[in-house]
Amino acid sequence: MTAQYPLTAPDEPAATTGTAPAPAPAENADPAAAFTELYGRAPEGIWAAPGRVNLIGEYTDFNDGFVMPLALPHTARAAVARRTDGELRLHSADVPDGVVSLRVDELAPHQGHGWAAYPAGVVWALREAGHPVTGADIHLTSTVPTGAGLSSSAALEVVTAFALNDLFGLGLSAPELAVLGQRAENDFVGVPCGIMDQMASACCTDGHALYLDTRDLTQRQVPFDLAAYGLRLLVVDTRVKHALGDGAYAERRAACEAGAAALGLRTLRELPYEELGAALETLAGAGMDESVVRCVRHVVSDNHRVEQVIALLDAGDVRATGPVLDAGHASLRDDLRVSCPELDLVVSAAGAAGAHGARMTGGGFGGSAIVLVDEASADTVAESVTAAFAAAGHTEPGIFPAVPSAGARRLA
Repeated sequence: MTAQYPLTAPDEPAATTGTAPAPAPAENADPAAAFTELYGRAPEGIWAAPGRVNLIGEYTDFNDGFVMPLALPHTARAAVARRTDGELRLHSADVPDGVVSLRVDELAPHQGHGWAAYPAGVVWALREAGHPVTGADIHLTSTVPTGAGLSSSAALEVVTAFALNDLFGLGLSAPELAVLGQRAENDFVGVPCGIMDQMASACCTDGHALYLDTRDLTQRQVPFDLAAYGLRLLVVDTRVKHALGDGAYAERRAACEAGAAALGLRTLRELPYEELGAALETLAGAGMDESVVRCVRHVVSDNHRVEQVIALLDAGDVRATGPVLDAGHASLRDDLRVSCPELDLVVSAAGAAGAHGARMTGGGFGGSAIVLVDEASADTVAESVTAAFAAAGHTEPGIFPAVPSAGARRLA
């Protein structure tokens, strides 16, 4: 779960009352041509890295737990060329700020730089790890909706890391690049995110969900062909923007760490689900703050929900994952308290319209929800959610199918 970097996304899927816009979104203007116009030379290559939606397992990654994201067709793209003079020039097609010029040997954490802190942080993390990145010209464009809980910042970090890895011949693996992207966000930008978003953007494969153990980064690509079961997973962007750098995310992470410490554990991953009840009694008996108890209950139970979902997918009982999604949302709403009225309305309206299950996805406080529906009723459910938003006076949501897509790659 990462903060969303503050770029607008002019090509993000439009709000709809149905789910027709299934194809991947159109990309912005040709990044190679834009790069050449900006910098007076051609780029050495073009790379893409996707946003993600998380099926189950929220706020578990920084607790060494389990997650199950899938990559979206929405991507950040980077046209890049090396420099040898220590200059880092950054430009985004999606903000009107012009080119941001920095010196690679002067990069230091927590110096601001707005959106540019994300790619600059990757350069800093690579150099801190001893990799000889001597500068670059970078032009970026993105179709990952920002503030929607779909990891636009991780996409930006990962696409930068992949491009520099290739151009400077660093020989780093996709997981290694994801870890460096996480370090950029943790230590340079200052958001204490876990590893899920960068790993999803770097490592997901087309047609699969990524079953990831964040303790050791072991992963398994799980076939996720919902159409074969007559199902569809909808993403509902509430249009409520969030920013995880405001302290709420960090507060919950601190509560999790306090709970683990009080139980004598390194992380909450070490607490088996079967021992959760006794652990909660221990925390309450020790006078731990109620927020700590709630966070512990959510994390341990959500790890268990990931295991439930993977077992159901392996058994081909995909519809039965719906109630697990519902339970996950209730936990995020009531224990972690990171939902909001719009997200709760998506879940309730979708359920009333016949969805199998739904939950908020991502860091919360706005952003998106996912809804598991029969393919035949997808438009009906989408229309019901949109009507519920209109009746409540909310901005019309954006609704589109989640299509499991490829992770980061070089395009040209």
